[in-house]
Amino acid sequence: MNHNIFGFHPGTTPIHQLTGTTKLIIFLSLTIFGSLSFDLRYLLLLSVVAIGALFVAKIKWTDVRVLVWLVIVFAILNLILIYVFAPQYGTHLFGSKTVLLGSGAYALTFEQLYYEIIVFTKYLFALPLALIFLMTTNPSEFSAGLNKIGISYRVAYAVALALRYIPDIQVEYQTISKVQQARGYDMSKNTSLWHRLKGAVGIMMPLMFTSLEQIDSVSRAMDLRRFGKRKRRTWYYAQKFKTLDWWAIALTSLLIGIELVLLLTNGSRFWYPFK
Repeated sequence: MNHNIFGFHPGTTPIHQLTGTTKLIIFLSLTIFGSLSFDLRYLLLLSVVAIGALFVAKIKWTDVRVLVWLVIVFAILNLILIYVFAPQYGTHLFGSKTVLLGSGAYALTFEQLYYEIIVFTKYLFALPLALIFLMTTNPSEFSAGLNKIGISYRVAYAVALALRYIPDIQVEYQTISKVQQARGYDMSKNTSLWHRLKGAVGIMMPLMFTSLEQIDSVSRAMDLRRFGKRKRRTWYYAQKFKTLDWWAIALTSLLIGIELVLLLTNGSRFWYPFK
């Protein structure tokens, strides 16, 4: 079983075959337009497309379940905090008030519930997009894609190194955890939370020093190879656009076009048909 939360997972699906530049363009475009939109119809459409693409990419549940549960917990906490600090924001946003439960400042209104459904739907499409991008894009292809759209190759290479290093950190964490457990630090659910926290601290310190040592080694190796001395560089993993890339970009353009049409039709980023 692959225990990596993040990291590139090789595959032969159509999404794996897209170039890093294409996936970067799609990810940024849909994320930006989806974040700006408060039209539930458009957000549901993006969610269907993103979840469908997740199945096409054949990403296993066991590889992403930890991250998915973390995002779900964060999303629920965010929705609760929105209601606690702005319980009538939906009412002010949509200009009407339909009380469903309770009374006073914290009365649950249909407008507030509708607004929070919109917020949750944003997570529903953004998470699959992020998972697809992270788990089907080779870091070297990603850095080449960043450089291709105009970002400095120094920055692009730094991002690629970070993406490559995340799985290494997870492997190191698991190795140190097993060593600590062999020494008597019980990290299982059978022990108290305090003992698990002490065990986690015992893991984090060696992990931090190991990470710093590896970063220093990589930095020295790059300096010895005179990395960054020239203004431009070539990429071994640079790829040319294929027919599949153009179809994917065309589909993304269609989705963006739908959002622009909805903006013009609604006259704003919001859509509330129940007013």
